Amino acid sequence: MKLAFYAYLQKAIAAAATVTGKKFGLLVASSLIATSGIVASALTGQGGVGPVAAAAMAGLLDDQPAAVTTAAPPAAAPEEPFTPPSSPQPAPSAGAASPQPLPASAPSPESESLPSSEPEAPAPAPSEPEAPQAGPVKHVFLISLASPGYEAAFGTSSQMPYLSGALRQQGVLLTDYSLLEQTPLANGFAAISGQAPTAASKADCPEYEKCLFPVETLTLADQLGTAQLSWRAYVEGMADPEGNPANCVHPEPDGAEAAAPGAYSATSNPFVYFHSLLDLGDCAANDVPATELPKDLAKAEKTASFSYLAPSRCNAGFRGECPEGTADGPAAADAWLEKTTKEVLASAAYKQDGLLIVSFGAVDPAAAEAVAAEGADPLKVGALLVSPLLTPNGTDGAAYTPYSLLRSIDELFGLAPLGAAEGKKVHSFASAFIASETAAGD
Repeated sequence: MKLAFYAYLQKAIAAAATVTGKKFGLLVASSLIATSGIVASALTGQGGVGPVAAAAMAGLLDDQPAAVTTAAPPAAAPEEPFTPPSSPQPAPSAGAASPQPLPASAPSPESESLPSSEPEAPAPAPSEPEAPQAGPVKHVFLISLASPGYEAAFGTSSQMPYLSGALRQQGVLLTDYSLLEQTPLANGFAAISGQAPTAASKADCPEYEKCLFPVETLTLADQLGTAQLSWRAYVEGMADPEGNPANCVHPEPDGAEAAAPGAYSATSNPFVYFHSLLDLGDCAANDVPATELPKDLAKAEKTASFSYLAPSRCNAGFRGECPEGTADGPAAADAWLEKTTKEVLASAAYKQDGLLIVSFGAVDPAAAEAVAAEGADPLKVGALLVSPLLTPNGTDGAAYTPYSLLRSIDELFGLAPLGAAEGKKVHSFASAFIASETAAGD
């Protein structure tokens, strides 16, 4: 809880540093309720009121900026003159025990008897567990599609010839990548925050408000922001009620989504369900329509460290979501994938130090029935890693899940895994890149 508070506070300070005047006033007004919630959580946690929480609460109550400091050191007592002994101290007798050195943290006898002119050092703030070292990958692109079944995607009779052919030959196939549930949000929440599926997310959150995560539940996007790394979600078809392209589109807090077939759906956009991203404008700034992707790929310095690419339900591969007379299901997904991945693979950021992850974040309901009827597991969907830092046309048979995606991306950026992603049984493929970097340096 306290770590979440410190992370959120740091984000608030960073956000405040980038805006002035009216924008700053709007920022403060929009985040006041959420910030109060964090402080209240800190107040009720074990250990009582932390100094940062107390300062923030005082600032909120007084309607004044909170002074973010640690506990003030006690005033030093006035020094008194000290005269050293005029003669050396007698040496200990032969039978006396030799003096033992004091522990480094214990004060010496002199420091106990003399007033100190130095203020006490403030107690260190709680620190997160040591994170792994960042690897050579600096740009990650994660694509989330709807699975037609493992065989239909990667098998000999694949319905996605570009994925199973040209793209597969350039990457490493994760043959035992499996989803947690069939619905997009259950897997999406796990992949960006390590949150386990709930009854609501298994049903794709028909009531938006009941799926909103509290502000202390952090995401990969929060971690990247705190680490001064950039992120962007590119969501196809995202628009306001008038049909104009818009950022961070989601249902009203007490509303339900009623998306038309093939249109934008918040179920493809897990970032809009986290207060940690909504309340300080991270979502509004970085959760954008897919039309922004080509512009950001134009130069490596404009390309985000982490990019999440979500097509419309039609182009994701859900049957029955495309206009009549056009490609549907896996054929539509394969066509979109070919166009999009060619743009990514041609970018300077990818060529320099990129990783493209083609994953399935859901199972097409029509395909799930057919796969189950054949005796296969619909949740076993496979995934593909493509990177200039990997040996192409490879295979990895370790068991991976959406938690593995989060853990691997965290470790690639030198971040600690979130939520269930830190579980001991969660495998990570980040070591493959670290191993390749080590081998290249030998």
